[in-house]
Amino acid sequence: MMPQMDNTTDSSTSPWLRKWPGFQRSPSGLEWVLWRRLPFILLVGVSVPSAVALTAWLLGLGEVDAATQRDLTQWVYMMVGLVILHLTLVLTLAIGCVIVMLMKGPAYVADPYFLDGTQEPLQRKSKPDAD
Repeated sequence: MMPQMDNTTDSSTSPWLRKWPGFQRSPSGLEWVLWRRLPFILLVGVSVPSAVALTAWLLGLGEVDAATQRDLTQWVYMMVGLVILHLTLVLTLAIGCVIVMLMKGPAYVADPYFLDGTQEPLQRKSKPDAD
């Protein structure tokens, strides 16, 4: 049989997001600098290869031989691959920034863990025991 949890909480704290008392947030660092520059990095990384691919495609519209057409098509494919690679790298960098921001944010208290046969949750000691 599962023990009943006490749902009585103080009205000033939410039962879902209770901050760990005494926790100090870490100062922000490189993650916020990168996060603010991500739109510019994304714009430059997509527009430059796109402009090169568009130029190569426009050059291929005129009378060109088969070898030149193959080279221009290869350039377009390389630029499309470069844009896809850049999007993947920017997404990875954004995920990394979000993870670091969350890790540096405030700590929250998890749900209490009740031991079998007890009505009190397991309490964390303030200091570890010296063995």
